[in-house]
Amino acid sequence: MREIVFDTETTGLDPLNGDRLVEIGCIELVNRFPTGKVFHRYLNPERDMPEGAFRVHGLSIEFLKDKPRFVEVVDELVTFIGDNGMLVAHNAMFDLGFLNAELKRAGKGEVGRDRLVDTLMLARRKHPGGSNRLDDLCARYRIDNSRRTKHGALLDAELLAEVYLELLGARQAMLGLTQFDDGGNGGSGANHSALVRPQPLAPRGTPEERAAHRAFVATLGASAVWRDYRSPDSDEKESAA
Repeated sequence: MREIVFDTETTGLDPLNGDRLVEIGCIELVNRFPTGKVFHRYLNPERDMPEGAFRVHGLSIEFLKDKPRFVEVVDELVTFIGDNGMLVAHNAMFDLGFLNAELKRAGKGEVGRDRLVDTLMLARRKHPGGSNRLDDLCARYRIDNSRRTKHGALLDAELLAEVYLELLGARQAMLGLTQFDDGGNGGSGANHSALVRPQPLAPRGTPEERAAHRAFVATLGASAVWRDYRSPDSDEKESAA
């Protein structure tokens, strides 16, 4: 199962009123694990940068003026996204609105709403009444977001991928329940307790894909949840293979 976690940065809030994309970051997940394949571009919006937007992401027109226009990268983006599989975003309709406005402007087909997974909606269902901003969800799930001093599309997509896993309970689903016998009368097998242990995953994919995955995880910090699914000696096993 292939999914794309993505985030965007923009010049404002309304793509129908002339606001444009200035950054897009996408991360590929296969069976809920990052493959190491990403799509990340800064974009020349061909317009000014309002002060309010600059304060959010820190991307100035001076920085963006020599970056490619959306139309120059659209074919690569469309290929990366593909024509099936789910697209995961936080407050997804906002990002989709900007993405579709740019695709339409470039003469490409729009992405359907049926492909969206909105992590904000997932969070509101799972944690009603609480704050479900990305930073708050990182704090709730103990995901290290110390690098996030400003919004950035690729970094936010990386953090969102970890949050998404937690919201789905995929981390808990990978835990094994080990029961033990108290050794009492006749080996009755009475369960006094249960040990929950993470089950390491066997290496998947080609050596190049596994190397890309390790490089991706290395950027996320020591508390990245992906580390819980790797066998402690997996690298040594791969090296010896």
